[in-house]
Amino acid sequence: MSWTIFFTAIISSMLINNIVLLRFLGVCPFLGVSKKTESAMGMSLAVIFVMVIASFVTYVLYYFILEPLSITYISTIAFILIIASLVQLVEMFLKKYGKKLYRSLGIYLPLITTNCAILGVVELNIGSGFATEFGILNGLFVAMSTALGAGLGFALVLFAFSSIRERLDQAPLPLAWKGVPVALVTAGIMALAFIGLGGIV
Repeated sequence: MSWTIFFTAIISSMLINNIVLLRFLGVCPFLGVSKKTESAMGMSLAVIFVMVIASFVTYVLYYFILEPLSITYISTIAFILIIASLVQLVEMFLKKYGKKLYRSLGIYLPLITTNCAILGVVELNIGSGFATEFGILNGLFVAMSTALGAGLGFALVLFAFSSIRERLDQAPLPLAWKGVPVALVTAGIMALAFIGLGGIV
């Protein structure tokens, strides 16, 4: 199997099908944690870790346990339990080794459990039929590449948005535009820029 497929999966899910700006998943942490670059990067790393590991575990669970036993109807519940367990692991690690970042992320860290971007990527990986197209083992690597690309896309957008918001906080804007209004307009302009990348791959 060619490495081009993995590279294409990463670039496609990172830029062309960006999970936040083009699929509108994960907007809650996108708007909530993007006020400071430091907290945005911490959230991004946590989301990338959870997204990639969750994609691996859920793919294996789906194709080696749920599908052979014909109980795929409980897949969403199983996926949420796996994501919640991984988020709990990240939270315990940050609480012990990254207390400053743990405090800056606040309520948004446990909210990764309900971050629809992670569940969305997991469901997209199963629904895209990678196992049928590439075989179960190769499909696993394509699914993980897609998850990695989606996580990197989330990180890229969150970092860019947080950098812009830090600059906008210092800008002499009219009072009615300060805060959320100018943030939403900026997010819309960013989404238009990402739409322009469509068709590259």
